[in-house]
Amino acid sequence: MKELALHILDIVENSIKADADNISIEIIEDIEKNIFSIKIKDDGTGIKKEILDNITDPFVTTRKTRPVGLGLSFFKEAAKRCNGSFEISSDNNGTIIEAVFEHDHIDRAPLGDISQTVISMLLWENEFEIKYKHIFNDEAFIFDTKEIKNELDDTKIHNNKIINWLKEYIDENISNLRGGEIN
Repeated sequence: MKELALHILDIVENSIKADADNISIEIIEDIEKNIFSIKIKDDGTGIKKEILDNITDPFVTTRKTRPVGLGLSFFKEAAKRCNGSFEISSDNNGTIIEAVFEHDHIDRAPLGDISQTVISMLLWENEFEIKYKHIFNDEAFIFDTKEIKNELDDTKIHNNKIINWLKEYIDENISNLRGGEIN
């Protein structure tokens, strides 16, 4: 995939299929340590052990529509290609996926439009909560749908004006973290 945000979207989609109610996405960019880390955690039904052992094999999938599942294998290979690591753990209380990349590696894909990725998730029909945390060096930005919904009171988060504002809010805060740079 051309952007890491697309990997995140794919994994969150899998979390929703596993009946997750709460999904945590954490991105850590540490320039000094040369680390770019993506960690996604959910409270879904988890992945069965017999599937988990071979989950990054492209010919192992739980999908019924096609016999291959390339998302996690591509994500793992992207991390490994950038002198990083990939870990996945799961039980019946949820799944945790973490990919670590060298931040300045020439082959590391850009994060991409993470605000649009988060907004796309908000527009899905399923009801679930997202906590997005982005750390750049020692500064952090946290976006939590529970807090947003609390502030909105009776107004739905799917309202176009709110969605547009949320996208700008996420973009602005990530840009501020990175000293004016969005991607």
